[in-house]
Amino acid sequence: MLCLYYPTYLDTDMVWAFATDSTWIYLIHPLIVSLFALRIIWVRRPPGVAMAWILIVTIMPVVGISAYLLVGERPIGRDRRRRIEEIAPAYLQMTDLFDDRFSETTQRIDNKFRAMAVLAENHGGMPPVPGNNLALYSDAQTILHGMIADIDAARTRCDLEFYIWNPGGTADLVGGALIRAAARGVSCRVLLDELGSSAFWKSDWPKRLRDGGIKLVKACAIHPLRLQFGRADLRLHRKIVAIDQHTAWTGSLNLVDPGFFKQDAGVGEWVDAMTRVIGPAALALTTVFEGDWAIESGNIAGFSQFLDQMRATPIPEAAGDLTLQVVPTGPSYKSGNMSHMLLSAVLDARKEVVLTTPYFVPDEALFQALQTAACRGVDVTLIVPQRVDSKLVRYASRSYMSDLLSVGVKIQQFTGGLLHTKSMVVDREFTIFGSVNLDMRSLRLNYEITLMVYDAGFSQQVRALQDKYLARSIPIDPAVWADRPLRERLKENAAQLMAPLL
Repeated sequence: MLCLYYPTYLDTDMVWAFATDSTWIYLIHPLIVSLFALRIIWVRRPPGVAMAWILIVTIMPVVGISAYLLVGERPIGRDRRRRIEEIAPAYLQMTDLFDDRFSETTQRIDNKFRAMAVLAENHGGMPPVPGNNLALYSDAQTILHGMIADIDAARTRCDLEFYIWNPGGTADLVGGALIRAAARGVSCRVLLDELGSSAFWKSDWPKRLRDGGIKLVKACAIHPLRLQFGRADLRLHRKIVAIDQHTAWTGSLNLVDPGFFKQDAGVGEWVDAMTRVIGPAALALTTVFEGDWAIESGNIAGFSQFLDQMRATPIPEAAGDLTLQVVPTGPSYKSGNMSHMLLSAVLDARKEVVLTTPYFVPDEALFQALQTAACRGVDVTLIVPQRVDSKLVRYASRSYMSDLLSVGVKIQQFTGGLLHTKSMVVDREFTIFGSVNLDMRSLRLNYEITLMVYDAGFSQQVRALQDKYLARSIPIDPAVWADRPLRERLKENAAQLMAPLL
């Protein structure tokens, strides 16, 4: 009897203890979820984002709340906010200076896209400027050697701003060109994202460049002790090379040699495109760099000095006949600014919209706009890589395809590597080109740079490049897509629940 009774006594005690603990869990868990939901309601997150966070916290309270504290809201940090507020008056004066000097430019833009220019400027973009020469390049080696040639020809200053600088190959030759430029008295500055360029910061290149007289600053530096005051995952995703305030490069290529970059990712070489700008728009790109440098380095007075210099400098001579608009975006600007511009461009389309992006996880407005455009007869084509370097993004992206295919959107999967070019051409007359991916991160969190080109000739060049991508792509057949395995659909739909957070 004792042998039977003793275990029963222990089991009863253990069950009582477990029941007591479970009672606390059952009481606390709804309270946690309720308080969290109140916080979400208070900060007015987009409904999809809010519901995704509430779902995560409901299923995994500890993990979900920890993640939300790190990356759930958009605070940019008190120090950064203070620096941005200090620089804002000078930045507004700079845009006013552009407006005064090129006051008739917006009125010269085709009526169809004039509202786009106004929208972009009201959302923090630079005013559109005329008199530019613009060349499109799609070969990484040609681009990198072109940058090297411009750095070697620099007379006064070289400013570089990138998300990634990955040592190796031709990227090292760019570093050598900077050292040569500094040796002959050219002012050289390099601004790199801390996380994206982690391989660079761990290499011997920072010391080599600093020893050569080049100034280096980490952008969006991560301070573990300050995470409670700002998000940990805000990133500087811009790609800018600005030479002598007259020549500039921007687009999607990071400072990497594709033959030396992410060779083990299983997606092939990254495929990019860049534009080389000569004219007033190069000065606008230089202005964006100056603002970023002032904020990240803490040298706020430096931007005011730059403004004074610009006031004393004559209007740059026209280098061509293209009208361009430089549009910086990010969490410091009006909420959803890039999303609004993409949405407006799609809704303005009458004949055709062709988009290329490596990561397609759109917000609800852009997703609906693409479907609406297709339903009203616009020929909508989306070109994405067949393989991307994120499994979660891949499944989330696929979750949108059935609805797009069902209304006639053509989806092409590029097979020649990881297509990294970010472009949108509307009616072969207007182009959006730059660093913005069609995902939540680029639309809401990253600091990005975009060129808006109000020119049919250049738009035809970008369309020709898109056609080259199409020649190396496989179209998704709606019938075949509808027959994909059930387990794949479940993975995609589960990943879509995370889409607002990607």
